[in-house]
Amino acid sequence: MVTKANLIRNLVKELQADNLAIFAGAGLSMPAGFVNWKNLLREVAEELELDIDKEESDLVALAQYHVNSKRNRTKINQLIIEEFSKNIAVTENHRILARLPINTFWTTNYDNLIEKSLDNAKKVVDVKHDPDQLLTSPKRRDAVVYKMHGDYQHPKDAVIIKDDYERYALKRNEFYIALRGDLLTKKFLFLGFSFADPNIDYILGRIRASYTENHQTHYCILRRVQKLSGEDLADFEYREKKQKYFIEDLQRVGVETLLVKEYSEITDILKEVESAFKKRTIFISGAAHDFSPYSKEEVEKFIFELSKEIIRLDFRIVTGFGLGIGSSVIAGAIEELLLSGKRITEDELILRPFPQTTSGEKNLLELWSAYRNDMISFAGISLFIFGNKLDQKTGEVIDSNGMIDEFEISKKNNCVLLPVGATGSMSKKLAEKIIEDKLQPAISLESITNEIADLDILKKNILDILKSLKK
Repeated sequence: MVTKANLIRNLVKELQADNLAIFAGAGLSMPAGFVNWKNLLREVAEELELDIDKEESDLVALAQYHVNSKRNRTKINQLIIEEFSKNIAVTENHRILARLPINTFWTTNYDNLIEKSLDNAKKVVDVKHDPDQLLTSPKRRDAVVYKMHGDYQHPKDAVIIKDDYERYALKRNEFYIALRGDLLTKKFLFLGFSFADPNIDYILGRIRASYTENHQTHYCILRRVQKLSGEDLADFEYREKKQKYFIEDLQRVGVETLLVKEYSEITDILKEVESAFKKRTIFISGAAHDFSPYSKEEVEKFIFELSKEIIRLDFRIVTGFGLGIGSSVIAGAIEELLLSGKRITEDELILRPFPQTTSGEKNLLELWSAYRNDMISFAGISLFIFGNKLDQKTGEVIDSNGMIDEFEISKKNNCVLLPVGATGSMSKKLAEKIIEDKLQPAISLESITNEIADLDILKKNILDILKSLKK
C-alpha cells in the first residue's frame, strides 16, 4: 500500500509531467446524489422477486435475468434515463479534478458529471461513449472523457447486462485498445470503486491484459471496510479479509492502494494535491514609480536576477506587465529559459498584459478584475513587490490599489502570501497586516519585511522561503 504523503507527492509529479489520468467509478458520482448499481437495479430485482442485497455480488447477471424475463431491456433503459438525466450539481471532487491539468478521464459511469465539471472550468471537452467517436476529435481539446460503458442519453447502447459484456470485444473493442494504451503510458488514479461495483473485475481484467514486466504504477483510493450497525463480528472480519486480498490483487497488477476511513478524506487529499501542484506556480505582483530607497537600476537588476533564480528552482511564473517591475520579471525568466535550453511556453511562463482601453460591454475595471482572477487561478504562491504608482490627477506617488485586489484574490484562492515588505509601499502594509493578523503563522516574513539595504541579501531571503515551500 502507498502512504498519503507518497501518493500526494507522486500525483503532483505526474501532473507536472502532464501524465496523470483519472478512472472514475460509481463512488465518484454518488455524493452528488446518483445511485450506485445496487440501488439502480433494486426495482428490477423486486419485479423478479429477488433480494437485491443477496444478489449484489452479481448485478450484471441480475440485469440479464430481467431482460430474459421480459424479452427486452425497455425497463432497464428507462431506469438509466430517469436516474442519470437528473440535473445534479457536480461535487467538490469533480471541481478539483476539472481545475487540474488532467487531459484523460476514463469512466464506467453513465452520468455527465465529469464533462459538466470540465465545461464549467471552461475547458474544451471531447466525450467518447461510442467506438465511432474515437475516430474524430475537436480542435484544441483540453480533455477527453472515455465513457466506456456508454452514456445515459443512449441507454440501449449502455453496457449493463451479461450480453453487453460478452459482446464487448466485438462491439466496443476500440475502447479495449485505447484503454490498454493509456494504462501502459499514463499513471492512473482510480476513484470511486468498491466491492459492490460489478465493473471492478472488468477493469482489473483490462489491467491484467496490459501487464508487462515494465508496467506502470497506478494508484487507487479505497474506503476502509467499516463495521455496519448490527453486523456480526465474523461477517465484518470476513469483509476485512476480502478487502486485504483485493488490495494484494491490485498490487499484483501494479495498482498501489491508499485506504481512507471516510470518503471525505478523498476530497482533502485532492485539495492537498491541487495546493501542492499550484505551489509550483508563483504569481508576481508588482508596480513601481518610486523605487526608493533603491535606485531604478538596482531594482531592475534585483527583479531580473530574482526572476532568473525562480525559474532555475523549477517554478513557473505568472505575471502581468506591472509598471517598472513586469519587464524585468519577463526578461529574467526568458533569459533563464533560453540558457537552460527550455522552450518558452505556458508550462514555464504565463504572461497576462492588462488591456488599457475597451469599447465592449465590460468597463476597464471589470476586465482588469477578470484578468487578475485568471492569472491568480494558476498560482499557489503570490509574491508582492513595491506597489506604488503616480496619481495622474495630483502628481503624487500613491499606493497601488490593484495590488490590494490581487492580495485579496490570492487570499481567497488560498495562495501562500509573500509580500516583500522591505520594498516598501503597499507590499510593506500587506506584510504588516499578515504579521499582525497572524494570517500565516507557519511562515515567517520577518526576513523580507525588515529594511534591507543590500538587495542581494533580500533576494537570498526570498529564495530561501521559496525553497522551504518546495519541500
